[in-house]
Amino acid sequence: MIKTLSFGAMHISVAFLVVWAMTGSWMTGGLVALVEPCINTVAYHFHEKVWKRRGEQEAAGAGRAGWLAHSH
Repeated sequence: MIKTLSFGAMHISVAFLVVWAMTGSWMTGGLVALVEPCINTVAYHFHEKVWKRRGEQEAAGAGRAGWLAHSH
């Protein structure tokens, strides 16, 4: 858990510093640093769902291929 919190703090810090360096605005940097990780977390949730479904489809395909190979 400490590693996760450390990574989260680093992510927010990097987001803030990059946007602040690009815009010169502390407020914009802060806003992006707070909003971006929240949106990224939601996007990651859906990314994982897609990958899980893909893995299940590949496993089902491998099972069918194995069944066909043994049926001859």
